[in-house]
Amino acid sequence: MDGQFANKHVTVAGLGRFGGAIAAAQWLAQHGAKVLVTDKSPADKLAASIRQLDGYPIQFRLGEHRQSDFTDCDLVVASPAIPPTNEYLQAARSHKVPVTTEICLFLERCPLPVVAVSGTKGKSTTSTLLAKMLQAKYHCWLGGNIGKSLLFDLPAMRDGQIVLLELSSFMLQYLGEARWRPHVALLTMLGSDHLDWHGTQEQYLAAKRQIIEHQQPEDFAVLDEASDIAREWAGHTRAQIVWYGIAGRRRFELELPGEHNQLNAQAAFAAASCLGVEWSTAQEAVRHFQGMPHRLQLVHEYAGVRFYNDSIATIPEAAAAALRSFPRGRVIQIVGGKDKLLPFEALADALATRARAAMCIGDTGQKIAALIRERHPEFAAVYEPGTLTHALHMAKQIASNGDIVLLSPGCSSYDQFDNFEQRGEEFIRLAREIFV
Repeated sequence: MDGQFANKHVTVAGLGRFGGAIAAAQWLAQHGAKVLVTDKSPADKLAASIRQLDGYPIQFRLGEHRQSDFTDCDLVVASPAIPPTNEYLQAARSHKVPVTTEICLFLERCPLPVVAVSGTKGKSTTSTLLAKMLQAKYHCWLGGNIGKSLLFDLPAMRDGQIVLLELSSFMLQYLGEARWRPHVALLTMLGSDHLDWHGTQEQYLAAKRQIIEHQQPEDFAVLDEASDIAREWAGHTRAQIVWYGIAGRRRFELELPGEHNQLNAQAAFAAASCLGVEWSTAQEAVRHFQGMPHRLQLVHEYAGVRFYNDSIATIPEAAAAALRSFPRGRVIQIVGGKDKLLPFEALADALATRARAAMCIGDTGQKIAALIRERHPEFAAVYEPGTLTHALHMAKQIASNGDIVLLSPGCSSYDQFDNFEQRGEEFIRLAREIFV
């Protein structure tokens, strides 16, 4: 047992509905800490998370934050969804109370080499492909922004094993403060996202760059040779640069659709090769991988019409990439959602030149529809059904044999859904209910 936390007063800020803060609270309580969990959401909205803490000696402060909970304690463990600029975290720091996160707690104690994956899109698919490649040669622990917290697995970790982490910009913002570095860092597609959290694209990208910022010459930075951002960043790390791309490389045989998934596989192999994985081993490991839920997931077929759930596409670039995965003129694409202040011009152009129809929903639906009409008045198949339900009913009126109905919104889900998973599940349910 880690005695560092025995009888220490620890505030876990931001319980949420996902695993990181829950695992941190459990782990800290097991290690003797006096844990207080605080969240602005009321108890009824956090019921499922609270149930996971049943039986632990944990106190709760729900529906509010109190400054004293952050200033009169020995440590604050913040959800990475809470920006470091948050007033309560600032108050903690001003009272000399250290602020950390679940991923920082893990990495401070991790005894194994770490491979870390980040980027704007493609992180989870690339991490999963890379895990399959590494698992052909090593025992590989997968965690971070994908899977589960690895705090409880620390006692089982042994020499010769590998830790693979998917890291969000939120996580990297905190890890940068600790000057942490992975042995192998892989960056997937880089663009703009989470400007509502980071403030500007420059600050968002600065958080992402932390993954390579503190690497040393014995480390590896695996970067996209076609990315202007990555090529610039290559001059700001001491790590050995390993470039990946599609041109001139042996292609992987994949069941995943889309050229962007070929690029994901090439990226994963470039990282795996840093640890001695050979191409043939990598190919066998990923040959039959059919993708992850909510990522170009084939979920239904009816009368020659196929339905793909790509609800994870929460930025315009990802929605445009999904569209390019299918034949021109056959895709009825559902776009729109919560406005994250991202530009939609390129997505509007892609829809007008490649899609059969654009179904615009959510808070940004009108904005995207107006952009398409303004930039491409010749493209008449622009509809504004408003909701996912109406979009699928409308799609039924126009879809025919060989068409694809694609949910790839290019926006986050928080205007009409709790998260992208709920949006994707609703798309699956509606597709199977309406198209029968």
